[in-house]
Amino acid sequence: MSAGIRHFHENPPQASWASLLRRPSAMEEENAEVVREILEAVRNDGDKAVRHYSARFDGYSGVELEISAADLAAAENQLEPELAEAIRTASRHITHFHQPRQDEEEPLEVQAGVRCWRRSVPIEKVGIYVPGGTAPLFSSVLMLAIPARLAGCPEIILCTPPQSNGSIHPAILFAAQLTGVTRVFRLGGAQAIAAMAFGTETIPAVYKICGPGNRFVTEAKQQVTRFGIAIDMPAGPSEVLVWSDHGANPEFVAADLLSQAEHGEDSQVVLVCPDRDVFDAVNRELIQQVDLLPRRDKALVALEHSFAVAMSDQGQALDLINAYAPEHLILALRDPHAAALGIRNAGSVFLGDYSPEAAGDYASGTNHTLPTHGYARAYSGVSTETFLKKITFQEISPEGLEILGPVVATMAAAEALEGHRQAVIRRLSSQATAPEMRVP
Repeated sequence: MSAGIRHFHENPPQASWASLLRRPSAMEEENAEVVREILEAVRNDGDKAVRHYSARFDGYSGVELEISAADLAAAENQLEPELAEAIRTASRHITHFHQPRQDEEEPLEVQAGVRCWRRSVPIEKVGIYVPGGTAPLFSSVLMLAIPARLAGCPEIILCTPPQSNGSIHPAILFAAQLTGVTRVFRLGGAQAIAAMAFGTETIPAVYKICGPGNRFVTEAKQQVTRFGIAIDMPAGPSEVLVWSDHGANPEFVAADLLSQAEHGEDSQVVLVCPDRDVFDAVNRELIQQVDLLPRRDKALVALEHSFAVAMSDQGQALDLINAYAPEHLILALRDPHAAALGIRNAGSVFLGDYSPEAAGDYASGTNHTLPTHGYARAYSGVSTETFLKKITFQEISPEGLEILGPVVATMAAAEALEGHRQAVIRRLSSQATAPEMRVP
């Protein structure tokens, strides 16, 4: 197996972009059917189905699903002090960045006697999913629970897959306690999404589910929306696109590509560069650096379905990047700020040689739960607003309805909705001035 990127395309015509930019992880119908079966089983059989799938997929056949308060409290003592302090530092940065910046909206008087306004309200019950299979992503606890806490969500449920003995990495438990997670359950995969969506005898149902995961988790999140459960976005598998020019450091570029390739075999990394020379320099670094990774085998598989594109025209390169809509975008350019102005579709953007994507994954303060698979064309990453809903209010005085009422009645009549019209004109006719008013 080649250790670098084997697929190189030079100035591909725009007509070929749709095929070229296709992700490797599109759900096959058979996988979607597996997820449907899991959702249906958990919906019907609750804890019994949950335990069955936990034993089948994670090898955990224990009865206890919830992590005890004592285990949460003891988690910090199982960590190296340096790691615990790093988690605290990252928590401070993420909290600072995600603090709500907008005060409550003032009522707006759209006309005399008609006031409208919105109020932000936290979602009462939210579920967060934290991957923990091939790598315990305790950083995802920070990225999800901190915005939920800042939003004021009173109930934050966390599910994460256990090891076969039922243990959860102590860093995940410490981060959960640090960030105010309400309850933690040792449960992963599509069965965890199903449990949070429908509720079981042990696991409470929530109103919105957030967090990244593999293709089965992503598919499960999308499927539960048919049952009225909200989700943050389809998030996973991981991907990065690096746009480099002749001034880029090939060592840095290769390291950034590998930092995403090591996530998993279904990850994808993309290099956009000006010519073959830049590609060759980066590829040489990839071949050298990949052998240093403990997760080398997974990175090699990811590289197999990754690719590089040489675009001699910067405008065309920008169009291709926006068409791909990467989860992570690194601008390894001499003038990254100018290029950033043209970015319309990306989850999170990293500018310059010293802004590695890994910083955003952990501790710069932004969020790493981001839209993948091209969903950055329409979705944003997780933020405090993810865990808020906005309720609109309006208050109309008798004088305001005098002016607005005829407008509403006219429009209702034109749409043949007589009930709407009556709701207005009955109020108008109750006013002392009703005889002087012309009501449609």
